[in-house]
Amino acid sequence: MPGPTRERERAVESEEEKEEHGCPECESDTLVKTGDGELMCDDCGLILEEENIDRGPEWRAFNHSERQSKSRVGAPTTQTMHDKGLTTQIDWKDKDAYGRSISSEKRSQMHRLRKWQERIRTKDAGERNLQFALSEIDRMSSALGVPRSVREVASVIYRRALKEDLIRGRSIEGVATSALYAACRQEGIPRSLDEVAEVARVEQKEIGRTYRYIAQELSLGLEPVDPVQYVPRFCSELGLSEEVEQKTREIIEVTAEKGMLSGKSPTGYAAAAIYAASLLCNEKKTQREVADVAQVTEVTIRNRYQEQIEALDIH
Repeated sequence: MPGPTRERERAVESEEEKEEHGCPECESDTLVKTGDGELMCDDCGLILEEENIDRGPEWRAFNHSERQSKSRVGAPTTQTMHDKGLTTQIDWKDKDAYGRSISSEKRSQMHRLRKWQERIRTKDAGERNLQFALSEIDRMSSALGVPRSVREVASVIYRRALKEDLIRGRSIEGVATSALYAACRQEGIPRSLDEVAEVARVEQKEIGRTYRYIAQELSLGLEPVDPVQYVPRFCSELGLSEEVEQKTREIIEVTAEKGMLSGKSPTGYAAAAIYAASLLCNEKKTQREVADVAQVTEVTIRNRYQEQIEALDIH
């Protein structure tokens, strides 16, 4: 009696034989495997072999809204919550399943249940630390207007720092803010240290010091910020045209090739290039207006502007 191994070998040989001989209906050799595991002829559509197991849902849906309403899966897991979103929550509305108001006795009971639900969501100090840090990251991300991907990356960086015991001796807010700043740089969403410090609850000096420490310990390998990344946002806030934005990019690229960017602040460099481009394109903005948007001083803009003009040989 042949064993299961021999049966599998025969099945493989049978399938190979079908592929070699092609379609028995139209004698075409264009046999393809579909996503459902069926072997079919691409020319006439004859099904030569199909799997008996249907791995799809037991219900049918004919449009997106039906598919959404019949689906029984929950929200996707996320790194931005300490339990990755795998938790239960008691609704704050004091109503039953039919939408009717519940009695005062039941309201008191639900209040106690909510309180204990919040308490048991974190089992130790590490989880409480993580819960507070992730809520801080979420708050600062909303204030900075960064996308969801940055929040996820920042949460992963903070989790790594917590796992490597880099939090010890440092404030939770400081490490959380540093993780968010690192995530912004990693995802190419330019936010200067000044902008991050504005929405943080710690000093800028502490953010910079903690960021350097975390980046070194976790080997994040972040590249220096390119001033070009700031150009679209600054030009948009100043109400400048596409022509000015393009001219700014050219100024930055040409002067950077001559080694002018080394050791310079990217925000100040971008601001000076925008100021120069606005003059060249007859859309003049004052140094004060550009400085306010870029959060740098007018002196910085004047110094960088003079260097860029000399490098471009424009008088």
